[in-house]
Amino acid sequence: MAPAKQRPVKRSPSQKGLTLASNPTGPHKTAVAKGGEIHQQSTSPDVYLTTQQGIPVADDQNSLRAGSRGPTLLEDFHFREKIFHFDHERIPERVVHARGYGAHGYFELTKSLSNVTRADLFQRVGEKTEAFVRFSTVAGSKGSFDLARDVRGFAVKLYTKQGNWDLVGNNIPVFFIQDAIKFPDVIHAVKPEPDRGFPQAQSAHDTFWDFISLTPESMHMIMWVMSDRAIPRSFRFMEGFGVHTFRFLDEKGRSTFVKFHWKPKLGLQSVMWNEAVKINGADPDFHRRDLWDAITSGNFPEWELGVQLFDQKFADKFAFDVLDATKLIPEEVLPVQIVGRLVLDRVVDNFFAETEQVAFCTQNIPPGIDFSDDPLLQGRNFSYLDTQLKRLGSPNFTHIPVNAPRCPFAHFQQDGHMAMHNPKGRANYEPNSWGDEGGPRETPSLGFRCFAEPVDGPKQRLRPESFADHYSQARMFYRSQTVPEQKHIADAVVFELSKVEHPHIRERMVAHLLTIDKALGRKVGEGLGLDLPDPAVPAKKPIDAGTSEALSIVARGPGTFAGRKLGILATSGADAKTFKALVSAVEKAGGVCELVAPKIAGITLSDGTEFAAKQKIDGGPSVLFDAVAILTSEDGIEPLLKDAPSQDFVRDAFAHCKFIAFTSDAKPLLETCGITDDDLDDGCIELTPTNAAAFVKACGKLRIWDREARVDLDA
Repeated sequence: MAPAKQRPVKRSPSQKGLTLASNPTGPHKTAVAKGGEIHQQSTSPDVYLTTQQGIPVADDQNSLRAGSRGPTLLEDFHFREKIFHFDHERIPERVVHARGYGAHGYFELTKSLSNVTRADLFQRVGEKTEAFVRFSTVAGSKGSFDLARDVRGFAVKLYTKQGNWDLVGNNIPVFFIQDAIKFPDVIHAVKPEPDRGFPQAQSAHDTFWDFISLTPESMHMIMWVMSDRAIPRSFRFMEGFGVHTFRFLDEKGRSTFVKFHWKPKLGLQSVMWNEAVKINGADPDFHRRDLWDAITSGNFPEWELGVQLFDQKFADKFAFDVLDATKLIPEEVLPVQIVGRLVLDRVVDNFFAETEQVAFCTQNIPPGIDFSDDPLLQGRNFSYLDTQLKRLGSPNFTHIPVNAPRCPFAHFQQDGHMAMHNPKGRANYEPNSWGDEGGPRETPSLGFRCFAEPVDGPKQRLRPESFADHYSQARMFYRSQTVPEQKHIADAVVFELSKVEHPHIRERMVAHLLTIDKALGRKVGEGLGLDLPDPAVPAKKPIDAGTSEALSIVARGPGTFAGRKLGILATSGADAKTFKALVSAVEKAGGVCELVAPKIAGITLSDGTEFAAKQKIDGGPSVLFDAVAILTSEDGIEPLLKDAPSQDFVRDAFAHCKFIAFTSDAKPLLETCGITDDDLDDGCIELTPTNAAAFVKACGKLRIWDREARVDLDA
């Protein structure tokens, strides 16, 4: 239906001071506000943005707040309508985070925080709190593959003695946007394009990069998403973050700001992009299978809970606004204190009943924890309840066992679809006159209390100027990476933008990259064959934020093979002493081995010992493993020399910079794959029974990154 002719919208007082720029691509003019966000304002008297009720929209970039840094207001009907409709766009799967996997476990407190919070689970060292964790991708559908380049959800439900606490975070500590009113836009942009229904679970297309290149606040997040953080090797090897700034409140109501970190005990690890592509073909359930196998084999994944605690004085002096979800506080500036551990020790009994029906809401916080005025967090608190109501079909979704609190609960809510708990007796309201039979009453001493923060300021849609620096931390992240990691970021951006059809989108994005880091912008421009545009003009001049080693995966490598997997390609007749020494060394290091053989029935070693195979060579490519070994006999090697999957096993392991062990009988297979003596490096080790342990110890480095320069054209 064509829009009716409407009168031009006058510029609202809250938009005064916008800097206007020409835009040749449509009936609008572009304005950059003091907060750095871009406003596209209609110049047509006939067509402009409205609500569903036809009410003209003056500002689609900012939600309504009390003061520029104050809380979001309930009366913001435009945001409410926009996020409400977005939350209800999909049935029955989640709009985002549809592809997920969950497990049960517990949180154990190792350091009391009673001096800063009255939250019950942070009082008594050694006390355990039941937990359920769901990991997920964001952009893809339920049927998408595990190793998409994407943010990973890291949502933790803690069943505390004073109610459920949902810490609904990601494996990246920042986000694309600063205001929740833009969440429908960023997700619409990354989802399959609406006219064609593809691409699935991919950001490498026009609508995503069009939105991103018009949203400078996304530049920091883009550095993370184009880095190896977005293709983790395992849920077990990735960090989790609460993203936002929260508050702790003590018994007297005093506030301490807090940011939450989950740190994996096994260290960080990611895959290479070429690996991710091949893993998705070989095993689209790679992350799910990995978590299931780890827990069911007794190798329980574990994370440490860390907190960054600070007061208002620190917040006032910090170079960036702590309410800005596109910024982080470097660990070198504010150390992370470890206060507990999270252990996952039980898989679900039924995937649908638990992993699919679990409902997380950021608004679920127990007494002693509170929100900040971060506008993205404030909007999420509106959104999640709507989402769960739509997805699970009833306001009684909390009656589902995985969502129900483990502590006693009592209220006067009743009826509704699938109600399992209704108030008993005559009273379903309060106050009432029924005494002890009148049901539950308020409890001021234990009850939830918000921080008594003074709020003052005009009601307005306005991004604070303290949110306007969009490039400093993006630059900090990029420059904090090691050389291989910087290469991977540039390669990822080149790959993604090469899938973008419209040249002006590619050019606009490269302009942003030039502002982040000239060398990065030039490398991407050269990779795309572009004449370099002028660097993007920042709304606020970037500052030197330094570097942070904590932002690099490689710089803080695990240094151990614990929790990792060795793929052993072996044939019958392989030396038994070498095979058994290798398996023993891996197990002592805390890793696991999988036998890959020409036939799934397995092999017979030189001493007559039989081993069943876990994988047939056609279905067990080297991309599934963290390191590989090739153990053959003189007769057993001959068929492999003519077998393409066997050759791919070796070529991919070498190309992906993995550690490779091989027996002398297996050397002809390397030569057939074009790997000569001159190509062998410190990661290629001829295996004997006496050096198996040394090989496994060396594998703790996980990769030989120096090799990448010899096997990658773009290096």
